[in-house]
Amino acid sequence: MNSKMIPIETPSGTFKVWTSEQSSHPSRRLLLLHGGPGANHGYFRSFEEHISTEELSWIYYDQLGSDRSDAPDDLSLWSIERFVEEVEQVRKALGLHRDNFFLLGHSWGGILAVEYALKYQQHLKGLIISNMMASCIKYQEYADQVLGPNMDQKVLARIRELESMGMYESPEYMELLMPHHYEKHVLRKPADQWPKAVTDAFSRTNQQIYVHMQGPSEFGISGTLEKWDRFSDLNQISVPALVIGSEHDTMDPEHMRLMAGTLPKGSYLHCPEGSHLPMWDDSEVYHRGIVQFIAEADCCP
Repeated sequence: MNSKMIPIETPSGTFKVWTSEQSSHPSRRLLLLHGGPGANHGYFRSFEEHISTEELSWIYYDQLGSDRSDAPDDLSLWSIERFVEEVEQVRKALGLHRDNFFLLGHSWGGILAVEYALKYQQHLKGLIISNMMASCIKYQEYADQVLGPNMDQKVLARIRELESMGMYESPEYMELLMPHHYEKHVLRKPADQWPKAVTDAFSRTNQQIYVHMQGPSEFGISGTLEKWDRFSDLNQISVPALVIGSEHDTMDPEHMRLMAGTLPKGSYLHCPEGSHLPMWDDSEVYHRGIVQFIAEADCCP
């Protein structure tokens, strides 16, 4: 492993972000953009169990504000545009370029990956959008029209009541969400069986960034990302692209299938047993699909 702290220039000064590359494949280097916003690389540790370093090289990366990277207390830094420039600076520092650079964004990282590709796709060999719809507006509609109605309505009413009172830190709030939402749509295993890599990663989420951009509710979105919508712009991304959706996700898999059809060189991978973290609950489908996509893009860009 080759760990590196990379200096990042921002409007508020210079800070450092942490990266760690797992091997040195010459033409298949995959930069991983974690979700949250404000989560960290930890839940991508599944790659170590399912992918050989001979197949590709993957790069863990904690975005500014997350885990092993600097965490300035400055709300002005938490914007899509600023994060896009951060990724570009990371690319340059790691020597990633059109002949070797694959980008995977999961959840919030998927938003960031789309935005990066729309501005800097000339540097990309391939793009992977994992478990993120191309519209937060449609994401909210899916939560309201599908996820909510399918939940026990008494439980949902109590969750909404707690949210209306701002009781997001209440033990009752999480006690309701865990069996009725998280174990059904985030990681489809009993919480006491969740991998340590996942629980550790979630426990270190930067709540300031998360609440500012995502919002405090676990049902939909209400932060600065609330109106983000790039579906109509996907046809501008001309590099090979893979969209990954899951049957039980918080995100609508049919919307993500449509995304793949809108991307000029798009393809779709469906994880039938997966939820929002298919790297853990549909591991073989998820990781083999990524390896296959990268191998094909490497051979026939």
